[in-house]
Amino acid sequence: MPYSDAQCLRAREDFPALSRSLGGQPLVFLDGPAGTQVPGQVIEAQNHAYRMFNTNTGGEFVTSRDLDEALWRTRETVATFVGASEPASISFGANMTTLAFSLSDAFSRLWGEGDEVVISALDHEANRGPWLQLQDRGVTIREIAIDRQGYFDPDDMRSKINERTRLVAVNAASNALGTVNDLSLARELSREVGAWMLVDAVHYAPHIALDVQAMDPDFLLCSAYKFYGPHVGILYTRPGLLNFLPTNRLCTQNSAAPYRIETGTLNHAAIVSIAAAIEYIAGWGEGNGLREQLVDAMGKIYDYEHELAAHYYQHVAAVPGVKIWGPDFSATPRSPTVSITSGKISTDDAVRDLGAQGFCLWQGHFYAQRVVELLGLSENGGLIRMGVSMYNTRSEMDRLLAAIERLPA
Repeated sequence: MPYSDAQCLRAREDFPALSRSLGGQPLVFLDGPAGTQVPGQVIEAQNHAYRMFNTNTGGEFVTSRDLDEALWRTRETVATFVGASEPASISFGANMTTLAFSLSDAFSRLWGEGDEVVISALDHEANRGPWLQLQDRGVTIREIAIDRQGYFDPDDMRSKINERTRLVAVNAASNALGTVNDLSLARELSREVGAWMLVDAVHYAPHIALDVQAMDPDFLLCSAYKFYGPHVGILYTRPGLLNFLPTNRLCTQNSAAPYRIETGTLNHAAIVSIAAAIEYIAGWGEGNGLREQLVDAMGKIYDYEHELAAHYYQHVAAVPGVKIWGPDFSATPRSPTVSITSGKISTDDAVRDLGAQGFCLWQGHFYAQRVVELLGLSENGGLIRMGVSMYNTRSEMDRLLAAIERLPA
Protein backbone atom coordinates (compact mmCIF):
# COMPACT_ATOMS: atom_id res chain seq x y z
CA MET A 1 0.00 0.00 0.00
CA PRO A 2 1.49 3.39 -0.97
CA TYR A 3 1.85 6.28 1.45
CA SER A 4 -1.17 8.29 0.33
CA ASP A 5 -3.08 11.46 1.17
CA ALA A 6 -5.20 9.42 3.57
CA GLN A 7 -2.14 8.05 5.35
CA CYS A 8 -0.68 11.54 5.56
CA LEU A 9 -3.83 12.75 7.31
CA ARG A 10 -3.47 9.86 9.77
CA ALA A 11 0.19 10.72 10.33
CA ARG A 12 -0.64 14.36 11.03
CA GLU A 13 -2.57 13.25 14.10
CA ASP A 14 0.69 11.92 15.55
CA PHE A 15 2.48 15.31 15.47
CA PRO A 16 1.29 17.60 18.29
CA ALA A 17 2.91 20.72 16.78
CA LEU A 18 0.62 20.53 13.76
CA SER A 19 -2.28 21.67 15.93
CA ARG A 20 -0.80 25.18 16.18
CA SER A 21 -2.48 28.02 14.32
CA LEU A 22 -1.94 31.68 13.52
CA GLY A 23 -4.77 34.10 12.83
CA GLY A 24 -7.27 31.27 12.71
CA GLN A 25 -5.28 29.32 10.09
CA PRO A 26 -3.19 26.20 10.79
CA LEU A 27 0.56 26.75 10.66
CA VAL A 28 2.18 25.20 7.60
CA PHE A 29 5.47 23.52 8.52
CA LEU A 30 7.64 23.60 5.41
CA ASP A 31 10.88 24.04 7.35
CA GLY A 32 11.77 20.34 7.45
CA PRO A 33 15.24 20.83 5.90
CA ALA A 34 16.16 22.83 9.02
CA GLY A 35 14.44 20.37 11.34
CA THR A 36 11.20 18.40 11.34
CA GLN A 37 8.46 18.26 13.92
CA VAL A 38 8.36 15.16 16.12
CA PRO A 39 5.63 12.58 16.65
CA GLY A 40 4.20 11.96 20.09
CA GLN A 41 6.13 8.69 20.35
CA VAL A 42 9.42 10.59 20.38
CA ILE A 43 8.19 12.99 23.05
CA GLU A 44 6.96 10.08 25.15
CA ALA A 45 10.28 8.24 24.75
CA GLN A 46 12.12 11.22 26.22
CA ASN A 47 9.56 11.54 29.01
CA HIS A 48 9.97 7.83 29.78
CA ALA A 49 13.74 8.20 30.00
CA TYR A 50 13.44 11.07 32.46
CA ARG A 51 10.88 9.19 34.54
CA MET A 52 12.58 5.80 34.61
CA PHE A 53 16.37 6.16 34.22
CA ASN A 54 17.53 9.76 34.58
CA THR A 55 21.02 8.81 35.70
CA ASN A 56 24.48 8.21 34.24
CA THR A 57 25.99 5.23 32.50
CA GLY A 58 28.10 2.39 33.85
CA GLY A 59 26.63 2.03 37.33
CA GLU A 60 25.94 -1.21 39.19
CA PHE A 61 22.34 -0.30 39.99
CA VAL A 62 19.07 -0.75 38.21
CA THR A 63 18.46 2.70 36.71
CA SER A 64 21.99 2.92 35.31
CA ARG A 65 21.74 -0.57 33.87
CA ASP A 66 18.39 0.32 32.30
CA LEU A 67 19.98 3.39 30.72
CA ASP A 68 22.91 1.36 29.38
CA GLU A 69 20.50 -1.12 27.80
CA ALA A 70 18.37 1.65 26.28
CA LEU A 71 21.42 3.39 24.81
CA TRP A 72 22.74 0.16 23.30
CA ARG A 73 19.32 -0.66 21.83
CA THR A 74 19.35 2.80 20.26
CA ARG A 75 22.77 2.14 18.71
CA GLU A 76 21.35 -1.09 17.28
CA THR A 77 18.34 0.76 15.88
CA VAL A 78 20.45 3.53 14.34
CA ALA A 79 22.81 0.92 12.87
CA THR A 80 19.77 -0.65 11.20
CA PHE A 81 18.66 2.79 9.97
CA VAL A 82 21.97 3.45 8.20
CA GLY A 83 22.47 -0.16 7.11
CA ALA A 84 25.52 -0.75 9.32
CA SER A 85 26.62 -4.22 10.39
CA GLU A 86 27.71 -3.28 13.93
CA PRO A 87 26.12 -1.09 16.64
CA ALA A 88 29.65 -0.18 17.75
CA SER A 89 30.04 1.78 14.51
CA ILE A 90 27.46 4.33 15.75
CA SER A 91 28.55 7.27 17.92
CA PHE A 92 26.49 10.19 19.21
CA GLY A 93 27.22 13.87 19.76
CA ALA A 94 25.51 17.18 20.38
CA ASN A 95 25.10 17.68 16.63
CA MET A 96 26.72 16.87 13.31
CA THR A 97 28.92 19.98 13.44
CA THR A 98 30.38 19.07 16.83
CA LEU A 99 31.18 15.55 15.64
CA ALA A 100 32.81 16.89 12.46
CA PHE A 101 35.03 19.23 14.49
CA SER A 102 35.96 16.30 16.76
CA LEU A 103 37.05 14.35 13.70
CA SER A 104 38.95 17.38 12.40
CA ASP A 105 40.83 17.68 15.69
CA ALA A 106 41.82 14.02 15.42
CA PHE A 107 42.89 14.38 11.79
CA SER A 108 45.02 17.41 12.69
CA ARG A 109 47.24 15.08 14.72
CA LEU A 110 47.75 12.85 11.68
CA TRP A 111 48.24 15.28 8.79
CA GLY A 112 50.30 18.34 7.95
CA GLU A 113 52.42 19.82 5.17
CA GLY A 114 52.04 17.88 1.92
CA ASP A 115 48.68 16.36 2.85
CA GLU A 116 45.46 17.41 1.10
CA VAL A 117 41.74 17.36 1.86
CA VAL A 118 39.09 17.66 -0.86
CA ILE A 119 35.78 19.39 -0.09
CA SER A 120 33.00 20.59 -2.38
CA ALA A 121 31.44 23.92 -3.25
CA LEU A 122 28.02 22.38 -2.60
CA ASP A 123 28.39 21.63 1.07
CA HIS A 124 26.91 22.99 4.25
CA GLU A 125 29.57 24.81 6.29
CA ALA A 126 29.52 21.94 8.80
CA ASN A 127 31.20 19.86 6.09
CA ARG A 128 33.62 22.62 5.12
CA GLY A 129 34.65 24.60 8.20
CA PRO A 130 36.07 21.67 10.18
CA TRP A 131 38.29 20.69 7.24
CA LEU A 132 39.25 24.26 6.30
CA GLN A 133 40.73 24.70 9.78
CA LEU A 134 43.24 21.97 8.92
CA GLN A 135 44.99 24.63 6.85
CA ASP A 136 46.39 25.83 10.19
CA ARG A 137 48.39 22.58 10.26
CA GLY A 138 49.67 23.05 6.72
CA VAL A 139 47.07 20.84 5.02
CA THR A 140 46.07 21.95 1.51
CA ILE A 141 42.33 22.20 0.84
CA ARG A 142 40.97 21.63 -2.67
CA GLU A 143 37.37 22.32 -3.70
CA ILE A 144 35.30 20.29 -6.17
CA ALA A 145 33.41 22.57 -8.57
CA ILE A 146 29.66 22.24 -9.16
CA ASP A 147 27.35 23.25 -11.98
CA ARG A 148 24.41 25.60 -11.45
CA GLN A 149 22.13 22.68 -10.60
CA GLY A 150 24.45 21.57 -7.81
CA TYR A 151 25.98 18.53 -9.48
CA PHE A 152 29.66 17.76 -8.97
CA ASP A 153 31.89 18.33 -11.98
CA PRO A 154 33.37 14.84 -12.52
CA ASP A 155 36.40 16.06 -14.44
CA ASP A 156 37.16 18.61 -11.77
CA MET A 157 36.77 15.92 -9.10
CA ARG A 158 39.28 13.73 -10.93
CA SER A 159 41.73 16.62 -11.09
CA LYS A 160 41.44 17.38 -7.36
CA ILE A 161 41.83 13.89 -5.88
CA ASN A 162 45.42 12.65 -6.05
CA GLU A 163 48.03 10.63 -4.18
CA ARG A 164 48.37 13.39 -1.56
CA THR A 165 44.64 13.35 -0.75
CA ARG A 166 43.88 12.09 2.75
CA LEU A 167 40.16 12.87 2.96
CA VAL A 168 37.33 13.50 0.50
CA ALA A 169 34.42 15.20 2.31
CA VAL A 170 31.22 15.50 0.26
CA ASN A 171 27.50 15.64 0.87
CA ALA A 172 24.93 13.18 -0.39
CA ALA A 173 22.19 15.79 -0.88
CA SER A 174 22.16 19.59 -0.97
CA ASN A 175 20.10 21.30 1.70
CA ALA A 176 20.03 24.44 -0.47
CA LEU A 177 19.18 23.10 -3.94
CA GLY A 178 17.75 19.63 -3.35
CA THR A 179 20.41 18.04 -5.56
CA VAL A 180 21.30 14.40 -4.85
CA ASN A 181 24.75 13.51 -6.13
CA ASP A 182 25.98 10.06 -7.09
CA LEU A 183 28.97 9.45 -4.82
CA SER A 184 30.31 6.40 -6.63
CA LEU A 185 33.02 8.37 -8.45
CA ALA A 186 34.15 10.03 -5.21
CA ARG A 187 34.31 6.59 -3.59
CA GLU A 188 36.24 5.09 -6.52
CA LEU A 189 38.78 7.91 -6.66
CA SER A 190 39.22 7.91 -2.88
CA ARG A 191 39.90 4.19 -2.87
CA GLU A 192 42.41 4.48 -5.70
CA VAL A 193 44.61 6.86 -3.71
CA GLY A 194 43.96 5.41 -0.25
CA ALA A 195 42.01 8.42 1.03
CA TRP A 196 39.11 8.29 3.44
CA MET A 197 35.66 9.38 2.27
CA LEU A 198 33.37 11.28 4.62
CA VAL A 199 29.72 11.79 3.69
CA ASP A 200 27.42 14.47 5.08
CA ALA A 201 24.05 12.72 4.88
CA VAL A 202 22.11 15.23 6.99
CA HIS A 203 19.77 16.27 4.16
CA TYR A 204 19.76 12.81 2.54
CA ALA A 205 18.79 10.71 5.57
CA PRO A 206 15.22 12.06 6.00
CA HIS A 207 14.19 11.17 2.46
CA ILE A 208 16.21 8.23 1.09
CA ALA A 209 17.09 5.03 2.91
CA LEU A 210 20.75 5.05 3.87
CA ASP A 211 22.87 2.01 3.09
CA VAL A 212 26.46 2.37 4.24
CA GLN A 213 27.26 -1.07 2.84
CA ALA A 214 26.45 0.17 -0.68
CA MET A 215 27.66 3.76 -0.23
CA ASP A 216 30.83 2.50 1.48
CA PRO A 217 31.95 5.66 3.30
CA ASP A 218 34.63 5.63 5.97
CA PHE A 219 32.63 8.19 7.92
CA LEU A 220 29.00 9.28 7.58
CA LEU A 221 27.26 12.01 9.55
CA CYS A 222 23.57 12.78 9.96
CA SER A 223 21.21 14.45 12.42
CA ALA A 224 18.20 12.84 14.08
CA TYR A 225 16.21 16.07 14.20
CA LYS A 226 15.98 16.05 10.41
CA PHE A 227 14.07 12.73 10.46
CA TYR A 228 11.45 13.39 13.16
CA GLY A 229 13.79 12.83 16.10
CA PRO A 230 15.64 14.86 18.75
CA HIS A 231 18.53 17.29 18.39
CA VAL A 232 21.34 14.71 18.36
CA GLY A 233 24.18 14.20 15.89
CA ILE A 234 25.04 10.73 14.59
CA LEU A 235 28.39 9.44 13.34
CA TYR A 236 28.87 6.17 11.51
CA THR A 237 32.49 5.04 11.31
CA ARG A 238 33.71 2.09 9.28
CA PRO A 239 34.28 -0.76 11.76
CA GLY A 240 37.80 -0.68 13.21
CA LEU A 241 38.63 2.84 12.04
CA LEU A 242 37.57 4.91 15.06
CA ASN A 243 39.95 3.00 17.35
CA PHE A 244 42.81 4.25 15.17
CA LEU A 245 42.00 7.96 15.56
CA PRO A 246 43.72 10.18 18.19
CA THR A 247 40.50 11.77 19.41
CA ASN A 248 40.14 14.32 22.20
CA ARG A 249 39.12 12.41 25.32
CA LEU A 250 39.73 12.20 29.04
CA CYS A 251 42.04 9.56 30.48
CA THR A 252 39.00 8.18 32.32
CA GLN A 253 36.98 7.77 29.12
CA ASN A 254 36.35 4.45 27.39
CA SER A 255 38.86 4.58 24.53
CA ALA A 256 37.16 1.95 22.36
CA ALA A 257 34.57 2.53 19.64
CA PRO A 258 31.88 3.81 19.73
CA TYR A 259 32.72 5.77 22.89
CA ARG A 260 36.13 7.01 21.76
CA ILE A 261 34.70 10.22 20.27
CA GLU A 262 31.84 10.73 22.78
CA THR A 263 33.15 13.27 25.28
CA GLY A 264 31.45 13.99 28.58
CA THR A 265 27.91 13.14 29.57
CA LEU A 266 25.60 13.05 26.57
CA ASN A 267 21.91 13.94 26.39
CA HIS A 268 20.75 10.42 27.20
CA ALA A 269 17.01 11.10 27.14
CA ALA A 270 17.28 12.63 23.69
CA ILE A 271 19.49 9.83 22.37
CA VAL A 272 17.15 7.03 23.40
CA SER A 273 14.26 8.80 21.68
CA ILE A 274 16.05 8.46 18.31
CA ALA A 275 14.93 4.84 18.29
CA ALA A 276 11.32 5.97 18.63
CA ALA A 277 11.69 8.23 15.58
CA ILE A 278 13.15 5.43 13.48
CA GLU A 279 10.52 2.95 14.60
CA TYR A 280 7.83 5.53 13.81
CA ILE A 281 9.05 5.81 10.21
CA ALA A 282 9.30 2.03 9.89
CA GLY A 283 5.71 1.71 11.09
CA TRP A 284 4.54 3.03 7.71
CA GLY A 285 6.29 0.20 5.87
CA GLU A 286 5.94 -3.53 5.40
CA GLY A 287 8.46 -6.34 5.56
CA ASN A 288 10.23 -8.82 7.77
CA GLY A 289 12.15 -6.94 10.40
CA LEU A 290 12.99 -3.32 11.02
CA ARG A 291 15.37 -2.84 8.08
CA GLU A 292 12.91 -4.10 5.47
CA GLN A 293 10.12 -2.03 7.00
CA LEU A 294 12.31 1.09 7.00
CA VAL A 295 13.38 0.72 3.39
CA ASP A 296 9.79 0.06 2.32
CA ALA A 297 8.40 3.00 4.31
CA MET A 298 11.04 5.44 3.15
CA GLY A 299 10.50 4.46 -0.47
CA LYS A 300 6.76 5.06 -0.16
CA ILE A 301 7.19 8.35 1.70
CA TYR A 302 9.80 9.46 -0.85
CA ASP A 303 7.27 8.97 -3.65
CA TYR A 304 4.65 10.96 -1.75
CA GLU A 305 7.02 13.82 -0.90
CA HIS A 306 8.44 13.85 -4.42
CA GLU A 307 4.96 14.21 -5.94
CA LEU A 308 4.07 17.13 -3.65
CA ALA A 309 7.36 18.93 -4.24
CA ALA A 310 7.08 18.39 -8.00
CA HIS A 311 3.56 19.86 -7.92
CA TYR A 312 4.90 22.94 -6.13
CA TYR A 313 7.90 23.19 -8.48
CA GLN A 314 5.73 23.03 -11.60
CA HIS A 315 3.30 25.70 -10.43
CA VAL A 316 5.69 28.08 -8.71
CA ALA A 317 7.75 28.17 -11.91
CA ALA A 318 4.77 29.80 -13.63
CA VAL A 319 4.48 32.63 -11.09
CA PRO A 320 5.71 35.91 -12.64
CA GLY A 321 9.00 37.05 -11.16
CA VAL A 322 9.86 33.70 -9.57
CA LYS A 323 13.10 31.90 -10.43
CA ILE A 324 13.81 28.36 -9.26
CA TRP A 325 17.30 27.25 -8.28
CA GLY A 326 18.29 23.59 -8.43
CA PRO A 327 17.37 20.61 -10.61
CA ASP A 328 13.85 19.95 -11.83
CA PHE A 329 11.92 16.87 -10.79
CA SER A 330 12.93 14.74 -13.75
CA ALA A 331 16.06 14.21 -11.66
CA THR A 332 15.91 10.95 -9.74
CA PRO A 333 16.65 10.81 -6.92
CA ARG A 334 16.04 14.36 -5.76
CA SER A 335 15.16 15.69 -2.34
CA PRO A 336 11.73 17.37 -1.94
CA THR A 337 13.37 20.74 -1.26
CA VAL A 338 12.75 23.66 -3.62
CA SER A 339 14.49 27.03 -3.42
CA ILE A 340 13.35 30.17 -5.24
CA THR A 341 13.89 33.89 -5.50
CA SER A 342 11.02 36.27 -6.17
CA GLY A 343 11.41 39.31 -8.38
CA LYS A 344 12.34 42.61 -6.79
CA ILE A 345 11.40 41.67 -3.24
CA SER A 346 14.21 40.57 -0.94
CA THR A 347 14.10 37.07 0.50
CA ASP A 348 13.86 38.51 4.02
CA ASP A 349 10.80 40.58 3.11
CA ALA A 350 9.21 37.70 1.22
CA VAL A 351 9.61 35.22 4.07
CA ARG A 352 8.50 37.82 6.62
CA ASP A 353 5.31 38.31 4.59
CA LEU A 354 4.77 34.56 4.24
CA GLY A 355 5.56 33.97 7.90
CA ALA A 356 2.83 36.41 8.90
CA GLN A 357 0.43 34.19 6.95
CA GLY A 358 1.45 31.09 8.91
CA PHE A 359 4.11 29.58 6.64
CA CYS A 360 7.21 28.22 8.37
CA LEU A 361 9.94 28.75 5.76
CA TRP A 362 13.63 29.61 5.82
CA GLN A 363 15.51 32.18 3.82
CA GLY A 364 19.19 32.91 3.27
CA HIS A 365 22.04 30.48 2.67
CA PHE A 366 21.05 27.76 5.19
CA TYR A 367 24.77 27.44 6.05
CA ALA A 368 25.42 26.39 2.44
CA GLN A 369 27.06 29.77 2.09
CA ARG A 370 29.41 28.85 -0.74
CA VAL A 371 26.53 27.71 -3.00
CA VAL A 372 24.62 30.96 -2.57
CA GLU A 373 27.81 32.92 -3.19
CA LEU A 374 28.53 31.05 -6.43
CA LEU A 375 24.96 31.61 -7.63
CA GLY A 376 25.42 35.35 -7.08
CA LEU A 377 22.56 35.58 -4.60
CA SER A 378 24.28 36.74 -1.43
CA GLU A 379 23.52 40.45 -1.81
CA ASN A 380 19.74 39.99 -2.06
CA GLY A 381 19.51 37.69 0.93
CA GLY A 382 19.93 34.29 -0.70
CA LEU A 383 17.10 31.85 -1.32
CA ILE A 384 13.55 31.13 -0.13
CA ARG A 385 13.42 27.43 0.73
CA MET A 386 10.44 25.12 0.97
CA GLY A 387 10.91 21.52 2.10
CA VAL A 388 8.28 18.77 2.09
CA SER A 389 8.04 16.31 4.97
CA MET A 390 5.81 13.28 5.45
CA TYR A 391 3.13 15.36 7.21
CA ASN A 392 2.67 17.98 4.47
CA THR A 393 -0.37 18.01 2.18
CA ARG A 394 -1.36 19.07 -1.32
CA SER A 395 -3.66 21.74 0.15
CA GLU A 396 -0.68 23.26 1.97
CA MET A 397 1.24 23.42 -1.30
CA ASP A 398 -1.68 25.18 -2.98
CA ARG A 399 -2.06 27.59 -0.09
CA LEU A 400 1.64 28.49 -0.33
CA LEU A 401 1.44 28.92 -4.10
CA ALA A 402 -1.46 31.34 -3.71
CA ALA A 403 0.51 33.34 -1.14
CA ILE A 404 3.59 33.50 -3.39
CA GLU A 405 1.45 34.74 -6.27
CA ARG A 406 0.48 37.69 -4.08
CA LEU A 407 4.11 38.70 -3.46
CA PRO A 408 5.36 41.75 -5.42
CA ALA A 409 6.75 40.70 -8.80
